[in-house]
Amino acid sequence: MAAKPLNVGLVGGGKGAFIVHPHQKAIHFDGTRRVVAGALHPDPKIALEEAAKWPYPIKGYVSYDEMIAANATLPADQKLDYILIVTPNFVHFDPAMKAMKAGIPVFCEKPLCLNLKEARTLVKTARKLNIPFCVAHTYLGHWTSRLARYIVRSGLLGEVRWVDAYYLQGWLASKLEATGQQQASWRVDPKRAGGSGCGGDIGTHALMQLRYVTGLEITQLSAQLETFVEGRQLDDHFTVYCKLNNGGTALVRASQICIGRKNDLGLTVAGTKGTLEWKQEDPERLTIFLPNQPDRVYWRGAVQPGDGFLPKDMPADLMAEPTIPSGHPEAFHDAFARLHRCFEADVRKWQAGESFSNDGSKYATVEDGLTGIAFLETALKSAASNAKWTKFIKA
Repeated sequence: MAAKPLNVGLVGGGKGAFIVHPHQKAIHFDGTRRVVAGALHPDPKIALEEAAKWPYPIKGYVSYDEMIAANATLPADQKLDYILIVTPNFVHFDPAMKAMKAGIPVFCEKPLCLNLKEARTLVKTARKLNIPFCVAHTYLGHWTSRLARYIVRSGLLGEVRWVDAYYLQGWLASKLEATGQQQASWRVDPKRAGGSGCGGDIGTHALMQLRYVTGLEITQLSAQLETFVEGRQLDDHFTVYCKLNNGGTALVRASQICIGRKNDLGLTVAGTKGTLEWKQEDPERLTIFLPNQPDRVYWRGAVQPGDGFLPKDMPADLMAEPTIPSGHPEAFHDAFARLHRCFEADVRKWQAGESFSNDGSKYATVEDGLTGIAFLETALKSAASNAKWTKFIKA
């Protein structure tokens, strides 16, 4: 008999919020998870109105406090198996803490929270309770990100010398927040977004691709956080030069004022034996450059082990990951679904009293979220001292 679908509760997501919809589609992707409840807005009246207007029936709550508290008295088949937090950054910490203490695993949008104090507290609590916690770094969910991770970490490119991790957008090239646009307004407000705008919003994605694929960590950095739109409170252009723990170097850069760029997230890894290139806007393809050879282009679902570059004994779990045949493109929603699918597996193990991975190989963990906040804090410190080389703040 098939296991019952996991019940998911939403924190945030009402009044035209964007990110909740890719998530909720991904949750329902496999038929093994479902959204059943939500505290969709900080205004209690609007929260219930938004729940009543949801595309399918869910239980609406006036607040996440009420939703989490109510969970204790629900019948077993109605209890929440995890919550999804899709609020602005300043409303990540409190519901995450309360959910964990109530025995509910957490899937939280990035960045993890507002500051190091909050991040360290979340990590400490998750470790103490040994509870699953995912930070929603979407692009780790692309199968090609996992292939890239395997190639680099297996040493097929040799020692990593240089990494260029970037995320370029143009949607904030004008003062969009002045129009009242919801997505822009909170992202440029330090009280709601934290100390870095562009860096926190998309620079952390570039950082996570670098760390996930290479397995390397930053030891020192020199940062420039720039604000090009007059009157904007937070950075809209973010450039960080980094020293890596293997002796290599990296550039982590992000921009939201680059007109014409949409969601141009990319990664170049240059090693002593070859170079890897991956771009999120063409996520099915991974390109390898080797000395004196034609470029090798790998497509999700059409990878052949033992081709002269890839070994014959590719990991079985990696090769089994594609969900549809090559040529039927996976994209943004599929990446979200892969994260939720992997998180579901760990939640089910945790519920059964079994050990779960929590090693960062399938999704970004709460520890990865802490590293992201430490990265931002170190970058802010460096930028405040005129891009001085600054030791990475210990997460």
